[in-house]
Amino acid sequence: MEFALVLLLGLVAGTVGGVVGFGTSIMLMPALVIVFGPREAVPIMAIASIMANASRVAVWWREVDWPAVAAYSLTAVPAAALGAATLLRLPVGVVEAVLGVFFIAMIPARRWMAARQWALRLPHLALVGAVIGFITGIVVSTGPINAPFFLTYGLVKGAYLSTEALGSLAVYLAKAATFRSLGALPWDAVVKGLIIGSTITVGSFIARRFVLKLDADKFRLLIEGLLLVAGLTMLWAAWR
Repeated sequence: MEFALVLLLGLVAGTVGGVVGFGTSIMLMPALVIVFGPREAVPIMAIASIMANASRVAVWWREVDWPAVAAYSLTAVPAAALGAATLLRLPVGVVEAVLGVFFIAMIPARRWMAARQWALRLPHLALVGAVIGFITGIVVSTGPINAPFFLTYGLVKGAYLSTEALGSLAVYLAKAATFRSLGALPWDAVVKGLIIGSTITVGSFIARRFVLKLDADKFRLLIEGLLLVAGLTMLWAAWR
């Protein structure tokens, strides 16, 4: 019954993540910890995150910005492997608190940059990828941290969802490979992650109809609302 409830939550989380590009891990991780324990929840979520991002890429494949993916992944992939390898050595609570403040602060910062018509270029995405890749290797979810940067680069809706997802997919594959090489990704966790990820995939395809109905401004506003929720969630997790 508990596993069935996790699968149902995966469907809901996949739909939410399919609309805004993040939030799946934030919704699923507490349930995974309760059902499987914290030690097993992290590798399960890593596999589920791979499927979540792969499904978003599949839904919006034709809108991928390939130069942006290449620039971001070039630095993010090795940085993620480095972050995963040093996971147990860093004060995770402190990292989560910093991320929470950052998520919330990026709401006015993105608006300030948009008002001045600032736009990121490919070299900026490469720099962002190095930082975010390393942080993603350490903590469970940094999906919200990508949003303001890819939006400022000029992507929105399907182009944003697919490009961000493909970059994140490369990062999570590097993280999973590092876990596997360190013996922290047993096959039973892989199987559970694949099962849960299948419900997330269905949610991503359900989300497509909602995304198509949103105009660009409402889409950005929705993401800002989720950034606020994600930031508060991170601060709450760090405080605990």
